[in-house]
Amino acid sequence: MVERLPEHVRALVTEIETEIGDEEYDSRGLAPTPAEIIEGRPAGPDGRVAALAGSSAAIEEAVRDILVEIGEDPDRQGLVGTPGRVHRMYAELTAGYHVDPARLVNGAIFDVDYSEMVVVKDIPFYSLCEHHLLPFFGNAAVAYIPRGRVIGLSKIPRIVEMYARRLQVQERMTQQIADFLMETIEPMGVGVVLEATHLCAVMRGVKKSGTIMTTSAVLGVFRARDRTRAEFLSHLERRPPGE
Repeated sequence: MVERLPEHVRALVTEIETEIGDEEYDSRGLAPTPAEIIEGRPAGPDGRVAALAGSSAAIEEAVRDILVEIGEDPDRQGLVGTPGRVHRMYAELTAGYHVDPARLVNGAIFDVDYSEMVVVKDIPFYSLCEHHLLPFFGNAAVAYIPRGRVIGLSKIPRIVEMYARRLQVQERMTQQIADFLMETIEPMGVGVVLEATHLCAVMRGVKKSGTIMTTSAVLGVFRARDRTRAEFLSHLERRPPGE
């Protein structure tokens, strides 16, 4: 039997997928609970379902083994609850695997006679490097040029969040965000820039604090036209009023 997601992860998945006014209501006029939203969801294209598939005990035992291996006592007071906490933490930080993209978009694509650049920037994100399971974090900027259709503003930070809450490399995450927008609203082009600090380069290895990694993905006219790409980058240099 497949286990369901922990309640706090179900709530997080629901938060990423929906917002006030987005809920689907039943015949009683009641919005579904997080558990009801997860219940019966089919596996995604990567074969994952909204569940942890009985992994709780295995993950906690693995954490205990790590504690022993580094010379600690997993039964001492400060560590006795650590395996469970680590399990819950990873379930939360990888909740993006369980987000249903269709529920996230939820029809928030609108016919609008607008064909100039739309830019959403300074979107904070936190993710986990898949090489060392250490955090990397920073800000994302996303732009697109509509082809008669726009996506709801709040959906863009949610798209970033969906891909950030997975084991990632920054390069792939950048491309995934761009590809998702391109496939979902079919604009004339998409541009995405991520800037992040990686703790695997700050806490270990080269130990270079202050190092920032920048990645970009440009599709459509952002790739084909230098002028469009330059306009996008100029928007990133502008600071909000009052700063």
